[in-house]
Amino acid sequence: MAVEGWKDLSDGLAAVVERAARSVVRVDGGGRGPGSGVAWSADAVVTAAHWLEGEDEVEVGLPSGETASAEVAGRDPSTDLAVLRVKGGGLAPAAFDEAPPRVGQLAVAVSRPGKGPRAALGVVARVGDAFRTHGGGKVDRWVELDVGLHAGFSGGLVLDAAGRAIGLATAGLVRGTALAVPPATLARVATALLAHGGLRRGYLGVSSFPVRLPAALATAAGQRSGLLLTAVEDGSPAARAGLALGDVLLALDGTAVGQMGDLLPLLEEERIGAAAKARIARGGALQELTVTVGARGGREEARAP
Repeated sequence: MAVEGWKDLSDGLAAVVERAARSVVRVDGGGRGPGSGVAWSADAVVTAAHWLEGEDEVEVGLPSGETASAEVAGRDPSTDLAVLRVKGGGLAPAAFDEAPPRVGQLAVAVSRPGKGPRAALGVVARVGDAFRTHGGGKVDRWVELDVGLHAGFSGGLVLDAAGRAIGLATAGLVRGTALAVPPATLARVATALLAHGGLRRGYLGVSSFPVRLPAALATAAGQRSGLLLTAVEDGSPAARAGLALGDVLLALDGTAVGQMGDLLPLLEEERIGAAAKARIARGGALQELTVTVGARGGREEARAP
């Protein structure tokens, strides 16, 4: 590439960072030092939940160099996202682009660990399908970045070389790995946190353990394993439906469950309040019960006795 080409690329990236920095703030959320956040609306900031250390009130460093107080409107550790309400507003929201990034394209992470912005340049290392985190949260796309991690990186804004915002930077979902939480996940989680203070999920009120089924039962059920119910919470949706300790849950609405992770995708927020057919094995016989999916999470639960 000719010298002029390198200069054009350099000047273009500098312009991208300068524009993006107007939407990136510093988040002073506890003893771990400052993190970063991205303006979601004129008075709301989305940031990385792991950086807040349980704080309810934080201070935000604005692009102008001034500071503002903020309160945590909600957090979802399972996706490592939190939303802050900034007193006084006046923020410049970032415009996210839903188009998926491409492996190998340049990626710029813009954070604000101090008064001024910090930029890190790398590439999109890997793009994959939706996945579940260790905490059970759903992230709509795997976007891995080959970019250097630094203090204040998490909560920063990730852009491509054209300045499209492709996600929120985090190193809190997979240890030692830089990821960009995609716009679809940001929109879903931020909307729920602002509305409910937490991510509402469906729940049955059971504890379970995967077990292999006896040969005859496996043949009758058409599957080799199920979830043995080791506890049923009093007054829970499962208890009201008649599920009991020692039952083996085989399927919910026709979808087989044989491992711990199989149940979570069947209890998304949209299932709350819906009736579901629970297929169980009890005493060696197959039965079907109807359970109404309950809700867990949000301010309503926090206030409940």
